[in-house]
Amino acid sequence: MVNQPSNSVQSISRVSQGDLETVKQYLLDLFCEAAYREGDFTLSSGQRSSYYINGKQVTLHPQGGLAMGRVLLDLVPAEAQAVAGLTLGADPMVTAVSVVAAYEGRSLTALIVRKEAKGHGTQAYIEGPTLPPDSPVVVLEDVVTTGQSALKAVDRLRQAGYTVNQIIALVDRQQGGAELYQQQGLQFQAVFSIQDIQTRYAQLQG
Repeated sequence: MVNQPSNSVQSISRVSQGDLETVKQYLLDLFCEAAYREGDFTLSSGQRSSYYINGKQVTLHPQGGLAMGRVLLDLVPAEAQAVAGLTLGADPMVTAVSVVAAYEGRSLTALIVRKEAKGHGTQAYIEGPTLPPDSPVVVLEDVVTTGQSALKAVDRLRQAGYTVNQIIALVDRQQGGAELYQQQGLQFQAVFSIQDIQTRYAQLQG
């Protein structure tokens, strides 16, 4: 079980220099070992669940953050000018993707969408450099359940004048989020489905 960050030279090399399929497999294993738990849980949506995924155990993990940045960047279209997401879950995601992009010669601004406007200064909902109107922005989410969190980020970004047509998630719990995005005319991709994680979790437990 990878409950503590692994800083081995082998692990770092695998994530920083491995091909994307190797990195994606590492990311899946890390989700299973550090983020996925079975039991009786109440989700932020109020729904009860027999399992819980704490995405921050992966997105804030040293090698997990790098692996996530590499895998997600591969899904961000070339025309995107920024990646954004609702605080707090998306904060490490947009940062990692922006930094990995810079190392690969791409310029992707990181934007963080507040749940409430800050109560001082500009009272802005969006933190980060201001981009030209209609700049294409991709919204990132760690774990999608009903889809409401990412949709709130989409709405705030559009109100700020940006063009948002796509959401990318690390995990889709397949509990209505994808259908909601489709209804809103949004493209949606997830790196892993809940079935991917549960199947691999069972293998690792075996």
